[in-house]
Amino acid sequence: MTSDTITQAADAAAVRPPITPSGAARELGLKRGEFDLAVMLGRIRTVGDTGSGQRRVSREEIDRVRGSEGFPESLRKDIRAVGTTEGAKVMGISPARFTRLARVGALTPVKFYLNRYRAVVWLYLAEELRQFAEIAANAGLLTGRMPAALRARLEEGQDLRARNWRGRYADCLLRQAEDPWERAAAMASLLDPVQIAEIIRDPYERAYLNRLKPVPRTHGAPDSPVARIVERITTADDPDEIRWLRSSLLIGLVQARVQRPAPRPAQRPAPQPMPERASLAAEPAHPREVVLDASAQEPRGLRKWLRRRQA
Repeated sequence: MTSDTITQAADAAAVRPPITPSGAARELGLKRGEFDLAVMLGRIRTVGDTGSGQRRVSREEIDRVRGSEGFPESLRKDIRAVGTTEGAKVMGISPARFTRLARVGALTPVKFYLNRYRAVVWLYLAEELRQFAEIAANAGLLTGRMPAALRARLEEGQDLRARNWRGRYADCLLRQAEDPWERAAAMASLLDPVQIAEIIRDPYERAYLNRLKPVPRTHGAPDSPVARIVERITTADDPDEIRWLRSSLLIGLVQARVQRPAPRPAQRPAPQPMPERASLAAEPAHPREVVLDASAQEPRGLRKWLRRRQA
């Protein structure tokens, strides 16, 4: 084998292209839902792909996760998500109390899906629930009568599950963002389009953020009832949350504009002025024009010829 062949083989081995999320999930022995959750929680790092717009996983990251202590059991333990019934068992409380704690924001969902009745099913990290139940300061929330302040919020119909999930999802988006424009797009993705139009007057900036906006895995066809429910969950509706997102977006835009302006359509070149008509002596003239010009330039010669004809 020649030295060039050896060098080329070494270079090919050194440059290992990143793989798709589906491929990474297979190599790590995870279901796609488990993989997505591990990414959201920062257990698996992804990189952007400018070509396809889809995030990918580097081979080095696959090696790192595989080499982590206790893999794969430790990873599966960290990302194990449970619903209300199983979560209540983990904490040693009733499902009804579990739901009340989640509604007032004491427990933060990590994931959701819609069942066949289009009802939202919230999932929680089992490890977080276990740790919550073991904290002595939380003992009063697990047994006996709930504090009066929490009871009042429940009676008012408060439900912070969607808001808390959005906060966790925003952390994931910001962690994946690689520049100020992507961070601004992450904030914009959680706001209603009307809010974005009020904040960003420049249509080119809005279009650029929309292009960079992270696209979650699809939940039903566009404009379907399922898609509308998901859109409602993923769009901020709490006044405090909206204020925070708006201010974060404004700050992000200032930082992004300093780095570079949003791309704009290429301007058409200005029309070139028509060249001035060259003098008749410098360009071919029509034969008739030549005759007229010649006669105009030699009037005395013409008159002399006419006098000879008349003599």
